[in-house]
Amino acid sequence: MSDAPKEADAPMKKKGGGLKKIALLVAGVAILGGGGAVAGIYAYGSGLVGGGKDEAHKEDPNKPQLVMKENAIEHSGAAAAGKEKSKFQTSYYEIEKNFTANLADTDGFMQVSIGVSTNYDNRVIENLTKNEIPIRSAVLMTLSDQGIDAVATPEGKRQLLRALKVAINKALEEKEGFGGIDNVYFTNFVIQ
Repeated sequence: MSDAPKEADAPMKKKGGGLKKIALLVAGVAILGGGGAVAGIYAYGSGLVGGGKDEAHKEDPNKPQLVMKENAIEHSGAAAAGKEKSKFQTSYYEIEKNFTANLADTDGFMQVSIGVSTNYDNRVIENLTKNEIPIRSAVLMTLSDQGIDAVATPEGKRQLLRALKVAINKALEEKEGFGGIDNVYFTNFVIQ
């Protein structure tokens, strides 16, 4: 008799608690998976991740374009012994006026003439001639930073050419939004 009242007084356990947990877990995974799929599709479509819209991969038509050589051959695999030739056409332009600048550490001066090369279309050369004054200023500032010891050696001259390339491209980027000068060359070089 004592057993009967205890069972009646005890609260009844709810059945199906495990089933609710599984249902909530499945629903949560489905919601997270669906949200992840939507986010992935959005990221792919907007160009944030691989592929994307065609507009994201088009080059700006207002910027100079690389010019291919007429006989350009695609090289596959490792390059043969020696330097692989460029598949792009190179255009050269000589800046007409000489540059004369005082040397940084002496009473001497340097007078140079330079030419440039580009693998891009004629817009780079047009930008160079259109912005001659800021480019001349950038070149003169770079030349006047040089000391006699810096430009007396072949390596010093090569470093100066690299510095001139950076200065010219920086001036073009500031004025036109695009540099495009691949190399700078001395056509005349005098130190006194």
